[in-house]
Amino acid sequence: MPRRKEPRIPDAILDQLLAGADAKTAFDPNGLLDDLKKALAERVLNAEMDHHLAGEAPGNRRNGYGRKTVVTDTGQIELEVPRDRQASFDPQLIAKYQRRFPGFDDKIISMYARGMSTREIVGHLRDLYGIEVSPDLISAVTDAVLEEVAAWQARPLEATYPLVFFDALRVKIRDEGLVRNKAVHIALGVRADGAKEILGLWLEQNEGAKFWLRVMNELKNRGVEDVLVAVVDGLKGFPDAITAVFPQATVQTCIVHLLRHSLDFVSWKDRKPVAAALKDIYRAVDAAAAEAALAAFEDGLWGKKYPAIGHSWRRAWSEVTPFYAFPGDVRRILYTTNAIEALNSKLRRAVRARGHFPSDEAATKLLFLVLNRSEKEWIMPPREWCMAKAQFAVLFGERFTRAMA
Repeated sequence: MPRRKEPRIPDAILDQLLAGADAKTAFDPNGLLDDLKKALAERVLNAEMDHHLAGEAPGNRRNGYGRKTVVTDTGQIELEVPRDRQASFDPQLIAKYQRRFPGFDDKIISMYARGMSTREIVGHLRDLYGIEVSPDLISAVTDAVLEEVAAWQARPLEATYPLVFFDALRVKIRDEGLVRNKAVHIALGVRADGAKEILGLWLEQNEGAKFWLRVMNELKNRGVEDVLVAVVDGLKGFPDAITAVFPQATVQTCIVHLLRHSLDFVSWKDRKPVAAALKDIYRAVDAAAAEAALAAFEDGLWGKKYPAIGHSWRRAWSEVTPFYAFPGDVRRILYTTNAIEALNSKLRRAVRARGHFPSDEAATKLLFLVLNRSEKEWIMPPREWCMAKAQFAVLFGERFTRAMA
């Protein structure tokens, strides 16, 4: 039986703190927890002042205290902040003009990342903690994220990515008095060790070859020298833009997107049998067998009932056939794109909660925070990656082994 860990605060001290107090009220506004925060903060501020005066000219000394009310994640507390005669003391714990206790901004950003609007956060803080804050304060806290977005979007990347998934979703954004549909494009890279990484986020109303060429050049300028396999969703001009910048890249149409597009033509009651019939195509042993399976589908019951499905596969066939050169372990990663699908699900949930965004910046803030929170949850590589890694080393040789170094 595991032994109980020794508490960081001895029971005797806790007993002294709770002596004569109702333990149930310890977490209430202005309860024991707030008293402890106040006492600890004031002790730190006084220690900071002692350190400040030790390095100052002999003539400077303490000059009483000023009062400052700060907002915490449990309510408001009033602090006595020490002053010096020369007014040169600038506390590090709570800066001169800071009105929010450390950690409070993180709580606001966390709520914003979960899809809560500015006014919903205001109401939540009022109802749960009795804190009155303005929508402008919430906006100021979340606007600080934009600087982080700019740094994140310009950060250096790995030299080689064995896999990069490119995907897009539509969001509604108010622009020049009208609510317009804009595409949010996301690049998800898989490194040689199987770890996943969001490479970037791009918001664009019109997409085409020029836009994609700009994205590819941006990735190259940030240090990407080679992409082994780029998985795309059939966007116009995309394959040519990728190979223009990364000429050795294998461009593969995302099988999940192709299946989803195929089922858009199908009535609800026929979806399961049609999806089962399409399995013979993407599970074929090689490209010749896959083409025979596609021809059989077109000549069969479902192909004749829904001829648009066969046409859509034929149009994308040149970007589908590279798939059949890969062994089963690699194929499974390519067509069961769980990481990007799970990511899109979180993004859609956050976007749906908003309806539409007032600006591109507001959309970028929320999407970045959702992506950032999701990325922190990725701990393990896909379970197929161990086998796929060996296959990549055989298929791509030095291009892959250089990334492993």
